[in-house]
Amino acid sequence: MKKFRILALVVAMLMVAVLFVGCGGVDEDQYFAEGEVVTEVTIGWLGPLTGGVAQFGEAVNRGVQLYIDQFNAQGGLQINMIEFDDEGVATTAITGYNWLFDQGVTAIIGGVTSGPTMAVVPFGFEDNMPMITASATHLNVTVSEEGHVFTNMFRSCFIDPFQGQKMAEFANDDLNATTAAILFSNEIAYSIGLMEAFRDRAEELGIEIVAIENFPDDTVDFRSQLTNISRVNPDVLFVPGYIRHVALVGPQAAEVGLDTVLLGADGWAGTVDFLDDASSLNGAFFLTGFSSEVDDPLVQDFIASYQARHGNMPNMFAAQAYDAAKILVAAIIATIENTDYRPGSDSFRTALIANIAATNMTGVTGEITFDRYNNPQKTAVILGVENGAEFFHRYIY
Repeated sequence: MKKFRILALVVAMLMVAVLFVGCGGVDEDQYFAEGEVVTEVTIGWLGPLTGGVAQFGEAVNRGVQLYIDQFNAQGGLQINMIEFDDEGVATTAITGYNWLFDQGVTAIIGGVTSGPTMAVVPFGFEDNMPMITASATHLNVTVSEEGHVFTNMFRSCFIDPFQGQKMAEFANDDLNATTAAILFSNEIAYSIGLMEAFRDRAEELGIEIVAIENFPDDTVDFRSQLTNISRVNPDVLFVPGYIRHVALVGPQAAEVGLDTVLLGADGWAGTVDFLDDASSLNGAFFLTGFSSEVDDPLVQDFIASYQARHGNMPNMFAAQAYDAAKILVAAIIATIENTDYRPGSDSFRTALIANIAATNMTGVTGEITFDRYNNPQKTAVILGVENGAEFFHRYIY
């Protein structure tokens, strides 16, 4: 009888174990041990440190690292950041995301440009990985083409439709433009999205689009497209490109005798510093998320710290990256303080995503909250170029 009682007990225990497994039993590793204090959280950084868009990746990396170093210097909780150089290439970004995930990171700051970021977002969504980008502006970074919100993905930068629409309104309201041309890259998601938004809003405002020219990403000679545009003599020319494009378009536009107002978006940020002679951009305007001329102690302290470390002024990418790191670290602290989940666990990530979504803070780029698409609600800045230097023109709301 004893043998049968023991056998029955074993069978009962096995049944209970099966029931727990079937009900998704508790993974004890996701919780802190009693009395345990978290001293370090590891996050990942994904972006280009080499390749054609390395200048953006470097600025973003510097902004993120500056905030993390300042935070860690306070003592207590330490944020450990491990990096992966995606070279600005979508396939490499996917490799980098998977590598960071395998390292057990709790969250990822990145990517940097829109194409690679959009390539990794579906993987991050599937893995419930909290992510925030400082600079990927394409609409589909946080929302799929079908309208599905990637609830894990946030950004501290504006979206392309906002930028394109606002620059069309600026052309109409501030410059009284009645005709416009567009020069965009048909190989860059960022450039395409901006072109479409500017074109559609300009037409709604009654601005006639008299020319649309495109170029491959690796173009170095824009004279043919610019010559075509000069023939129709537009009031403004919208160039939604990156520094490497604008730095060539400006001088070549002057060379072919194109007399118009050049307009751009945040991909222009830092172009005047990239050129030995930026006078060809005189009279141009572009939308951005940061101005060093803002008289705010938070902004000026950030600028002073960045200059002390790197010897030059921070651009918009560095500023938005600084804010992205600030948003993420604040959400990590809130998650640690209000849950007993272990960093890196799925439960911690879920709570962290909710805390990022609840952000309401002041950053160096302004007051930041998130809408239902995880895009930031904040003001923008129009900068102009005169005497080869940027200057603050006005805010955009």
